[in-house]
Amino acid sequence: MITDPIKRFDTSLTVPQAVDALEVEMLKGEQVECPVYHHFSPGLYVREVNLPAGCVAIGHRQKTEHLNIFLKGKVSIVNDDGTTSLLEAPLLFTGQPGRKCGYVHEDVVWLNVYPTTETDIEALESMFLDKSANWKDSQIKAAERISDREDFKRIIKELGFTEETVRAQSEDETDQIPFPSGSYRVAVCASQIEGRGLFATANIKAGEYIAPARIAGKRTPAGRYTNHAKTPNAKMEREGGGMCLVAIHDIQGMRGGLIGDEITVHYGDVYKLHEVKR
Repeated sequence: MITDPIKRFDTSLTVPQAVDALEVEMLKGEQVECPVYHHFSPGLYVREVNLPAGCVAIGHRQKTEHLNIFLKGKVSIVNDDGTTSLLEAPLLFTGQPGRKCGYVHEDVVWLNVYPTTETDIEALESMFLDKSANWKDSQIKAAERISDREDFKRIIKELGFTEETVRAQSEDETDQIPFPSGSYRVAVCASQIEGRGLFATANIKAGEYIAPARIAGKRTPAGRYTNHAKTPNAKMEREGGGMCLVAIHDIQGMRGGLIGDEITVHYGDVYKLHEVKR
């Protein structure tokens, strides 16, 4: 059992250098499921990370001092001086800026608590996390979604719109609102289909509710950023006076910190839903 994952490297390296070298090596291999949940309440953002027993985990660099709640599990953490500390739940402490690396002995549930009114996950991660160049490179998808982009052009033409009109409507900020308080398994990231899209950060099963998409005539990030696909994995459904996003196939969440599947709908079906509502 490897409880100190950085001992394999040249002892002349500092701990942060060894962690960076380990990250490069780990990103070449298969990644384990590592679901991340995003919880919001007034004035607080809670980022919940789940880690399975038996894995080596490397976190993103934290930019700020913040509250940590270790709800479940046991993990050996490598300290900057090369020593290790055993953390066992339940545990409450103030985490310092920096990066954590360790071996997970028992399934872990770890909460990072940040005081903020921001609810855009992309903005939040930019505010609080420093992601390495190695990790950013690993996010580039090998397969381009050419067929989905072409099908998008076909659909909007059939519906009587132009790409310019659709883009202008999509980027109109007057009808956009953040997600309401609650827990979410999605994040907005760069998309191979178009611009930015909505991605799963934890597994979502077919038939499960994903997020509200339109509330009182206003679009949430799910309504703003969910891209079109020829064969989508989700659909829009009417919910009260608005709409919500629901999975129609199982959607893969994050694995080893790598973002999960992009969540997509068929724009033709969404348009019909608007027509029926009218």
